[in-house]
Amino acid sequence: GNSRESTKATPQSRSARAGLTFPVGRVHRHLKEGRYADRIGAGAPVFLAAVLEYITAEVIELAGNAARDHKKQRIVPRHIQLAIRNDAELSKVFRDVTIPAGGVIPSIHPTLVSGKAKGGKGKSQFASQEL
Repeated sequence: GNSRESTKATPQSRSARAGLTFPVGRVHRHLKEGRYADRIGAGAPVFLAAVLEYITAEVIELAGNAARDHKKQRIVPRHIQLAIRNDAELSKVFRDVTIPAGGVIPSIHPTLVSGKAKGGKGKSQFASQEL
């Protein structure tokens, strides 16, 4: 009697089966509703959910570090912006993405810095500007 009950599997989400936090079922639904293709394979939403989870974890990790560097407990859009733009690979992925309230990465162009430092050479270069 007991053997039959123990073999009965309890329902387990596809996210749990894949060892993911991101919802595989929801990703599958969005893939279907988005009409990206006529058919969606069983592995596709699992893979996509895993990729999304990884990228999210990476961004959150770096943004958390940026928040800690600024002695803050809470991650704000500015921290996400700094995290992404200071990481070469993430910056490449998110190159066309605008983060609202993210601000800009502080940088001064080398030519602007060196113009004052050189002195004599700088004056001859920008002679037309001096009145």
